[in-house]
Order: sequence, then structure tokens, then C-alpha cells
Amino acid sequence: MAQNPELSVVVPLYNEEASLTALVEQLLGALRPLGRSFQLVLVDDGSKDGTQAVLTDLVDRVPELVAVLLRRNYGQTAAMAAGFDVSSGEVIVTLDGDLQNDPADIPLLLARLEQDGLDLVSGWRHQRQDGALNRLLPSLLANRLIARVTGVRLHDYGCSLKAYRREVLSDMNLYGELHRFLPALAFIEGARIGEVKVSHHPRRFGRSNYGIDRTFRVLMDLLTVWFMKRFLTRPMHVFGFAGLVTMGAGLAIAAWLVGEKLMLGADIGNRPLLLMAVLAILSGVQIFCFGLLAELQMRTYHESQGRPIYRVRATLRGSS
Repeated sequence: MAQNPELSVVVPLYNEEASLTALVEQLLGALRPLGRSFQLVLVDDGSKDGTQAVLTDLVDRVPELVAVLLRRNYGQTAAMAAGFDVSSGEVIVTLDGDLQNDPADIPLLLARLEQDGLDLVSGWRHQRQDGALNRLLPSLLANRLIARVTGVRLHDYGCSLKAYRREVLSDMNLYGELHRFLPALAFIEGARIGEVKVSHHPRRFGRSNYGIDRTFRVLMDLLTVWFMKRFLTRPMHVFGFAGLVTMGAGLAIAAWLVGEKLMLGADIGNRPLLLMAVLAILSGVQIFCFGLLAELQMRTYHESQGRPIYRVRATLRGSS
């Protein structure tokens, strides 16, 4: 295998002992005919079955395989981040390890990535083989909501089968459940994004690790992505505006009460409006201060890493 492979395939694994050998065989069958140097980066995310033992055996027999064994179960986002850090290909492909994604579709993603000059190509499971009520309907609603909030119009955010150029991933840090928002994060960084229809097979091994609790985590991460998209480099615009509006409302109510006291002699000491005015003024000051702190944090984030607030796609110079 080449020292620096052209292609890296990253697969997070959790309790995939039954499907792992077949997965590697299908990956090799799809990638070896391409004539490109590649590596398979399989990340065991603290599996409780025999996944680690199967990986250890496969490493001895498959020269393209790189096994990453995490100390415990950190979640799919962390497993993918670990795979990205270990991989060395100029193009990185991700997919799930349960064989519902088809490795034979990887050449389709690579062709679209290169022919159209894209930075990220996402798979679209246009004929999903999942339950209608517990998976398809929630996924449909989630995809529409995410597309509306982020501005990235994809049919299937939940499809793990994606192809990335390395420079796009190097600009992003993953936390929480942000792996499903990689297209949105890439869009924030100025990436060109496309989509291709891919196959989706019924689950044959194990059971799904997705539960209703993940829906709430995804919603919280969606709010994070929305904030990053709108206010990453200007948090004062949201906090400062909200703080000024709140303070203004509190001061207006207070002025009204003072006017009633001075002009009409009204008793304002026990009126709920007085408490509301005080709370609004104090809340406004706090929110405004949050904005100042967020501005300082943002500047520290960019300046301490030498991280620019812009991304250059190319620099063109005239010939002398």
C-alpha cells in the first residue's frame, strides 16, 4: 500500500461482530478494482461483543486495514473524529458498519466529487429499508427541518455514506452529535456540496442503536449549528441586540411607573410592573455582558489557533 493513500474509508463500529468480515470483503471488492491506493480505517467505539477480536484477526490478513480501538463507547461523532485523525487519504469516505450502506456505491460518490469539482458528496437513501413510523417519518421531518435551518438542501442528512475532500474536514471540529451536520458545517466553511442516490439494504445483523433520546440531542446540536452559521464571528449581534431590547423594555416600564408616581401620585411599590421592570433591566445587562464575553471567546478561539475567519479556495496569479 502506498505511503500516502489517495483514499481513506472511515467506518465507526459498535457491536458489529456479525457483519464485520462481510463488510471488509465488500469494501475490498469495491475499492481494489478502482486502481487507487486506499486504506480502511475501522474504529471500534468500545464494542461489548467480539468486534475487537474480529478486527485484530482482520488486521493480520488485510494490508489496507487500520484498526482504531477506543477505550470506551464515546459515540458515533467521536468515533468518526478518531477515524478522520488517523486517516491520511486526500479523499475520505464514511459509511456505517451494519451493511445497510452499500460499499459498491463508493465509486458513484467519488465520480461525482471529481467530475463536478465538489468538496463533499452526500448519499441519498431514496428507497430506505426501515420502518415507516419509527424511522422514515421522523427522518423525513428531521431532514426538512435541518435543511430549512441550515440552508443546505439535502434529502438525507442521516445517510452516513459521504465523500469528503480532506481540506474540508481539516477545517472542522466535531462534538456532541455533530457528525450528522457535517454538510452544514462544511457549508459554513464555504464547501461545494452535492448529493447522489445510493442503495439502502434492510438490516441483517444486530439491532439499531438509535433511540428517541437521540432526537432531543440532535435538536440541541441543530441549534448549535444554526448559531454557528449565523453568529460564529459576531455573537454580539444576537446577544447585544437581545440585551438592548430587554434593557430598553425595562427602562420604558420604569419610566412609565415613575411618571405615574410623580404626576398622579400612584402607589407603585406593590405593582407587578415594578418587579418586571427591575428584572428586565437586570436581564438585559446580563445578556449584553454575555455578548461581550462571547465576543472575547470568539476572538480567543480564532487568534489563539491562528484560525482565519475566511477560507480561500484558490489564489490565481497572472503570468509574468
